[in-house]
Amino acid sequence: MPRLALRVQGIVQGVGFRPLVYRRASALGLGGWVRNHPGGVEIEVQGPERSLRAFVAGLIREPSAPARVERIEIEQRAEEEAGPFQILRSEAASGARPSVPADLAVCEACAREVDSETGRRRRYPFTSCAQCGPRYTILSGLPYDRARTTMERFAMCPACAAEYEDPSDRRFHAEPIACPACGPRVQLVTSAGDPMEPSLGGSGSPDGALRPRTQADIRGSGSPDGALREAAAAVLAGRVVAMKGLGGFHLLVDATSPDAVALLRRRKRRDAKPFAVMFGSLDAVRDACRVSPAEADALCGPEAPIVLLRRLAPAAARVAIADAVAPGMARLGALLPYTPLHRLTLQLVGRPVVCTSGNLSDEPICIDTSDALERLGGVADLFLVHDRPIARPLDDSVARVGPAGFELLRRARGFTPLPLPLRVTAPPILALGGHLKSTTALFFDGQVVVSQHLGDAHTAEGAALIERTALDLARLFRVRPERVACDLHPDYAGSRIAEQLAAAFRAPLVRVQHHHAHVAACMAEHGLDGPVLGLAWDGAGYGLDGTLWGGEALVVDGSSSRRAAHLRSFPLPGGERAMKEPRRAALGLLWELHGEGARDHARAWFREAELGPLLSMLARGTGSPRTTSVGRLFDGVAALAGLRGAASFEGQAAMELECLAEAAGEQAGYPMPVRAGAPGEPAVFDFGPLIDAALGDRRDGVPPGIIAARFHAALVGVAEALATASGLGCVVLAGGCFQNALLAASIRERLAARGVEVYAPRLYPPGDGGLSLGQVFVAARRGAHAGAVEG
Repeated sequence: MPRLALRVQGIVQGVGFRPLVYRRASALGLGGWVRNHPGGVEIEVQGPERSLRAFVAGLIREPSAPARVERIEIEQRAEEEAGPFQILRSEAASGARPSVPADLAVCEACAREVDSETGRRRRYPFTSCAQCGPRYTILSGLPYDRARTTMERFAMCPACAAEYEDPSDRRFHAEPIACPACGPRVQLVTSAGDPMEPSLGGSGSPDGALRPRTQADIRGSGSPDGALREAAAAVLAGRVVAMKGLGGFHLLVDATSPDAVALLRRRKRRDAKPFAVMFGSLDAVRDACRVSPAEADALCGPEAPIVLLRRLAPAAARVAIADAVAPGMARLGALLPYTPLHRLTLQLVGRPVVCTSGNLSDEPICIDTSDALERLGGVADLFLVHDRPIARPLDDSVARVGPAGFELLRRARGFTPLPLPLRVTAPPILALGGHLKSTTALFFDGQVVVSQHLGDAHTAEGAALIERTALDLARLFRVRPERVACDLHPDYAGSRIAEQLAAAFRAPLVRVQHHHAHVAACMAEHGLDGPVLGLAWDGAGYGLDGTLWGGEALVVDGSSSRRAAHLRSFPLPGGERAMKEPRRAALGLLWELHGEGARDHARAWFREAELGPLLSMLARGTGSPRTTSVGRLFDGVAALAGLRGAASFEGQAAMELECLAEAAGEQAGYPMPVRAGAPGEPAVFDFGPLIDAALGDRRDGVPPGIIAARFHAALVGVAEALATASGLGCVVLAGGCFQNALLAASIRERLAARGVEVYAPRLYPPGDGGLSLGQVFVAARRGAHAGAVEG
């Protein structure tokens, strides 16, 4: 009988693919074997030709989710004596590299098992199977087997071992398999690390009284219910609980309690940036938010991201989320429990909880219990911890559903480290991304893997995480980079790390201009080669002329980029301080237009003692870098409209401006002409008439929402004019400003009506989280020479 050898590549490890192959081969009466291999999965199968055809067709057409078959190589082999089909031990030899599986939310079958009144996994917080549970967060090496995960320390009990070896069981070769008898355990400790137990009043006592408990008591208790009940009682009592989750610690408080939310903000030093809220069920989400079918699919999918949802009006809401959770925002970030530990905790709390990353502002998320106790000891009252090590930090992904469908704003859990194919031949490339919302990326074998969201590189801890993650990707996939790419800015932490790594790997360094990388990231995702007109609008990025760009229209064709147009430049008094003070951007705009005449308007935002030195700086041209940033233009207009002079986080004023514009409805746009540049120079879109018109509206008492809507409409008009002038039928929207759903959707609609194809990021962030992908795209299309990319 004929015998075939198949090598399958794609998302085929850690997702129940080998058991699927086993069941299908056995059902067709085929002999042979399947095993994990560093290049994916290897299969040898023997039997009647008709059965073999059915087997191969099933793998191609009907791979069971979440498996994804990307490539199958098939060879004829000589017939052998074949017994029943079997799963062999995985091969750890060198060779092609597989895709690493992403972490998956608890499946319905496991959730039912955890919720059941009987069964040995009743209320067990670490229940999983071949279709769900931890993957990337526990992986220490390839191929994906228990011995190369942080579960290696937990020896399977006889019952789990029997399930693991039973082809008919859904835990057949499920590497994180565990139960209360042999798996990880949970315990509750104080901020000093002392184990706790309930008071004599019993679990869930309203006063939340707790007393220290010995380690022996904890290990001997068996059931996690006591720890979970006391953690839930603490949340209900208004305390802050730090929970060790899948990819790091979360901080939990009662989302319906203004006092609890205020306490968390004070301790975490996070004044107003929105928190995400975890709800116990989809019905519970609908008590607070409007949920479309597509949004429900996103919430309930195996990736289970945070999804930005429109909040119900207070009169329509059936649960009152504290205003301080997302102050001034029309949308709420909602997510569902994606591990049994979260599920059980939410059931006990019985109401929505704030679920935010376990870190202090601007620091990486904590993954180790001792580190969490040290860094979060002043934030959390209690720590719900477990003894399964986390291999690498992994934040929650953030998504929205817009007119174009599902869009990721932060790519992490559930999506990382799934690869993106690139149609280019190039040696391995390591990219270090930007300075804010950082990611790293690794290109090899015609695909690129973008790391999880790593946060900002302001701190030494943040910079160290970027370097560790870059090296972790190279180690995990066994790739030695032959090119290293980074941002053009010489002082970014990522740029300095890239220089060091390029020297260590003896690889050329490719510096990619910030906004070129933004556009290139979207081109990479959609398989575009160019030329395209890229509208790259964001807060700021280092330009080729050494100024701060951020309102760019670039013609991008592969690795080349030409600046076709930009926002009129203006000074930013105080430089980076303007990121947190929209009034400074407004002052810079007014100074650019009216010089000393800006003083009268600025008195609304500054005391005279503050204003005088700033005007002197502007007059001298010192401490006031010039910028073309649309993001800072948003800030300035927000201040002019009377929204806010200071912000607690970058983008706050712009987000509030979007909310007001959306509520105001469609308006005619302010004038914002696009003026031709000198020969060989880019065109300029001039904010002067817009600012003067907005000032006039403000004097006339026009509501801020109308001003906001007219401003948005002006930018849509600019995009239309730039697209028309370019003569290109393809426009890419990239940069952090296009996290603004109203702006992105309005431009898309306007340009589509003119027959222009519009592309925007979908599965990679439009902001700086996509820079590493764009750097890879450009570096792969350049020669092996170091230096800045011209554009």
